[in-house]
Amino acid sequence: MLVLPIFAQEADTIRSKYWPTGVRLGTDIFAIGRGFADVSLNGWEVNADVDLYRYYLAVDYGSWARALQSDTGNYSNNGNYWRAGVDVNFLLKDPDRNMFFIGARFGHSTFSEQLDVVTIDPVWGTQQGTYTNTNVNARWLELTSGLRVKMWKMIWMGYTIRYKFGLSHDATQAMEPHDVPGYGRTDKEAYWGFNYVVLVRIPFKNEKSVSLKK
Repeated sequence: MLVLPIFAQEADTIRSKYWPTGVRLGTDIFAIGRGFADVSLNGWEVNADVDLYRYYLAVDYGSWARALQSDTGNYSNNGNYWRAGVDVNFLLKDPDRNMFFIGARFGHSTFSEQLDVVTIDPVWGTQQGTYTNTNVNARWLELTSGLRVKMWKMIWMGYTIRYKFGLSHDATQAMEPHDVPGYGRTDKEAYWGFNYVVLVRIPFKNEKSVSLKK
């Protein structure tokens, strides 16, 4: 009977198409450079993705600390964040596996922040107040698009444009969160982000057997 051979062939085709062929690991050089250009912000981010045919499972993890000073007070925060989601590649027949993608992410951040306020009253004189938020959890969604291009052997570069929205948090203290690591300012209902990454692609052993055809 030909049923079993045909079924086995179809199973091998599905397996070869959707079996991962490699993982890319890298960092966001834009985040590092922004720390040199803006002394109030210090942070870093690492990135990884793995392919499943035209779908790429992507994960990001980063650290973020901001310090702002003014004549009336000082603000500081620090925390970590992660994002996870899927990118869909539209360059299926490129032998170098270059990517133009559209995707989505779920973002999560855990952080603490402090605001020191100084007010000068003509009657009571100088007054100081401190407001804090500790171990706040925040969540948001992102729509993403961008490019990944093979530069040389295992080295890849590319960018990601992020449209961030739907921010929520569990802060219950007197101060409304001002700046969420990984997201940005909280006075905006939506926020644009940008990453420029350098990646190293580590191929898996079965990469040569995987078809790039539709």
